[in-house]
Amino acid sequence: MASFYYSKIERDRSSIRSELTIESRSLKREQRHNKRFKREPLQDLDVQRSQPPNNDTSFRTKPPNSFDKTMTNDDVLGEEIPWARQNALRQFCYEALNLGSGGFRGRCTQFPGSHPVSLNKDNLQLIRQKYYYATWKADGTRYMMLITRDGVYLIDRSFNFRRVRMRFPCKPIKDFGYGDKIKTHHYTLLDGEMVIDTVLLPGLKEKKPERRYLVYDLMVINNVSVIDRPFHERWSMVEKQVIQPRNHERQSKTLNSYYGYDLEPFKVRRKDFWFLSTVPKLLKEFIPRQLTHDSDGVIFQGWDDPYVPRTHHGLLKWKYPEMNSVDFLFEIDGNGNKLLFLYERGKRKLMEGSKVVFKDGGGTGTILHDPASYSGKIIECCWDCEEQVWVLMRVRTDKDTPNEFNTYNKVMRSIRDNITEEVLLNEMRDIIRLPLYQLRIGDDSEAKQHKNSARASR
Repeated sequence: MASFYYSKIERDRSSIRSELTIESRSLKREQRHNKRFKREPLQDLDVQRSQPPNNDTSFRTKPPNSFDKTMTNDDVLGEEIPWARQNALRQFCYEALNLGSGGFRGRCTQFPGSHPVSLNKDNLQLIRQKYYYATWKADGTRYMMLITRDGVYLIDRSFNFRRVRMRFPCKPIKDFGYGDKIKTHHYTLLDGEMVIDTVLLPGLKEKKPERRYLVYDLMVINNVSVIDRPFHERWSMVEKQVIQPRNHERQSKTLNSYYGYDLEPFKVRRKDFWFLSTVPKLLKEFIPRQLTHDSDGVIFQGWDDPYVPRTHHGLLKWKYPEMNSVDFLFEIDGNGNKLLFLYERGKRKLMEGSKVVFKDGGGTGTILHDPASYSGKIIECCWDCEEQVWVLMRVRTDKDTPNEFNTYNKVMRSIRDNITEEVLLNEMRDIIRLPLYQLRIGDDSEAKQHKNSARASR
């Protein structure tokens, strides 16, 4: 483990010095900007509270997960941060993911997170060539999360940062006989998705919504990049280095009795991945009967893959055929024509001849929505093979750009290949019999653990 932390020590020292310089310059600019426009500086969040609160009880409000209003995936969480601070954090993410530096003029503006590609008959062969695990594809909202001492930042698909009040302690360190020394994460970068679970809470007879962040990857831990480590190591570190210390402190009455975890805006846990032999159970039982939030398919993750920013051609997503979708920019021109646009090489591309309809959600096919209300918005559409038209699924409030034309082609290829659930399950049964998988089962303790858990739950 020591080699893991110290193999890149020179690079990390340089990164720390560079990041501190960037942040110092950015904060100075922020102070000048605030002074010029007489703006109050952003108040620091008391995320590391170690002293008891004063007698003012006004902070004892209802937890953010209270049910005064309906929760949706489109809810805006956290508070805005100054431009200078956001720019410094954007640069940190770019450098941590080996994407270079975008400079101070906002050139690093594209979301750098890893994106899967649609499963088709060609890339399905990748699962035969290297070791894969599977998980459900949650129909939630994608966020990266950056944890620092002065706050936790949710990073959306538009690469905007919003600060939320949360606490992430590190694993306790033995302090030479003086007990466990607790510190908090500082510059730890996670990847995941926000979902709304429908759960039966203790003491309640009916199910209630609960917002939850599912962490499925880790790229940087305390300013040390781990993107070159295999996925299974990064996934293990999520639990051991991030989730377990947090749960341990939350459940303890002595480590930090004054911090209110119940006031945080959402829960956090690691997302589960399973051996491919569990895919039938995943599709037949877990998703339709046990999962407490929406899912639209399965993700196949290379067990030994590094973290690949942006499009990762080895990270595969299979969607239920009726849910294969494309995100378009929709506009209505001066003549009332309904137009769909994609992006190609950074420019808008008109999809000539493509038609979109706005049907109700009841399956009657009645066109109820006013198309004009969607003009200028990013809309997610699925393909109606019988009518040969695109059908509105939802507005993508989390995105401000449509899919790339290349992404559109991959989705259309997946639609044409028509890998149904039955075809997918037959492929999985064949794949797990391959020597590659049989050999790894014996050595992979994680695979054994998940396989035994699956058997015990039958």
